[in-house]
Amino acid sequence: MELVAPFTNIFNTGSILSAELLENTAFPLAAEHDIDDLVFEIGLWLSGLESFLHTHEQSFEHKNRVNEVTRDWTKEFRLTYSALIICSKLNFRLKKTFAEPRVSSGTLLSIDVEDSDDLSFVLRDAITINDGMIRAEPLKFEEWKVWNNLLAEKLRSSVVVRNFIDQADRSAEDYLPTSLRTILQSKKIPFADHADLNLILPRFAKILKSLSIVGRMLRNDEPLKPTLLIFSKVYEQTQELISYINNRLARFPDEEAELFNSLDAASYTASLELKKVYNQELTGLVGIRPAPSIYARIETAYALLSDSFQQILAGFARLIEPAVSVSDLFPNFRIKLEQSLNLRKQLWRVLQAVQAAEQNPEKKPLDDLKKELSGFLSETIGYLFFKDKETLERFGEEIFATTDKKDLVPILHRFGTYLETLSGQVNMRNVLANHPFEPNN
Repeated sequence: MELVAPFTNIFNTGSILSAELLENTAFPLAAEHDIDDLVFEIGLWLSGLESFLHTHEQSFEHKNRVNEVTRDWTKEFRLTYSALIICSKLNFRLKKTFAEPRVSSGTLLSIDVEDSDDLSFVLRDAITINDGMIRAEPLKFEEWKVWNNLLAEKLRSSVVVRNFIDQADRSAEDYLPTSLRTILQSKKIPFADHADLNLILPRFAKILKSLSIVGRMLRNDEPLKPTLLIFSKVYEQTQELISYINNRLARFPDEEAELFNSLDAASYTASLELKKVYNQELTGLVGIRPAPSIYARIETAYALLSDSFQQILAGFARLIEPAVSVSDLFPNFRIKLEQSLNLRKQLWRVLQAVQAAEQNPEKKPLDDLKKELSGFLSETIGYLFFKDKETLERFGEEIFATTDKKDLVPILHRFGTYLETLSGQVNMRNVLANHPFEPNN
C-alpha cells in the first residue's frame, strides 16, 4: 500500500499540534536532534513544497493532458499534507532541542525558538485547511488550483517561512567535501577561474545536500512518495544552475580554456541526467500506489543525480589537482565503484553459464549454472537496483524448479537475453564511466 500521511481527526483550530501525534506520526524521520540539521530539513521541505506547487505539473505528470481537468487530484492534496506534517514533526523536535540547555548550534543561526513558535501557527492553519479539503474527495483541478495558489501565497508571504528557507540555503552551500575546499584554498589558480568556481560549486553543494535527505530516507526505508517535493526543489536548483552556467559560457572570453570545457561538460551532463530522471523515472509517480514501484523509481532517480553531480564536482577539482579522483572527494563513491565492478563481473559469469547450459542442457553445465546462480542470488544481487532484483529472482526460481530440458531451454534463452540487457544497463552506470568492461580480467 502507498503510504503518504496518516489522516486522523486530531486538528483543533484553537491548538497548534498534538505532541503525541508529532512523536508517533507514521514518518520515521531520522534527523538527529541537532539544531543545524533540523533547521536545514525544515527549510528544505518548505522550499520543496513551494517548488512542488510551482513545477510538479511539468516535472512529474504524464505528458498526456487529455484527462487533466477531469481526473481526481486528491493525491496532490495528500502530498502537500504529507509535507506539512513532516515540517510539523521536525519543528516539534526543534522546539524540544531549543529547550535543552546542553545543546548549542555549531553555526550562527538566524532561527530561534520564537521562529519555531511562529512556524507552528503557519503550519497549523495550512494543515487544518488541507485536511478539510481532503475530506471532500474526490477533488478536481479547480480545487487543486485554488489550494495551490492559496498555499503558495501563504508560504511566500510568511516571514518565518522565508527565514527557514534562507537559512537552509546558506547552510547547504557548505556541503562541499572538505577535501575539495582544501584544494580550492591551497592551490594557486587564475583569479577569474577561482571566482567562477566559488560561484558555481556551492550550487552543486546545495543540490547534493538536498539529495542526501532522499538518500537517508531510502536507507531508513521511510515513506518515499513525499520525496517528490525534494525532487521538485532539485529540479528547480538544477535548471537554475544550467541556466547560470550557459550564461557564463556565452560570456566566456576563451573557448579553448580548460574551465570553459569543464563548464560546458557540466551543463551538458546535468541537462542529460535531468531529462533521464524527470522524463522517465519520476514521470507519473504522483499517481503510483505500490510501494515497491515507488522505491524502485526513487532509488534510480537518486542514484542518477547523485552520482553524476559527484563526478561533475570531481571534474572541476581535476582542473586544480589533476590526480584527484571522485572517491578522494566522496568515499562512498569508491564503495559504489567496487560493488558495480563486482556486479558486472558476476553478471558476465552467470551469462556465460546460462549460454553454456542453453547450448548443452546436460547435468554438468546445468550444475555449473545453478552454482553460479546460487552464489549470485545469495551475495551479488544486493548490488542491483531494486527494480531489477525481482525479475532476476523470478528467473532463478524458474530455473531451479524446471527439470524437463525441453521446458528449460526456452527459459534459459529468455534469461540470457535479459542478462545481456541488464549487463548493458549496469555498464552504463556513472560510476563505471571510466572503467570499460574487459571480460578476461
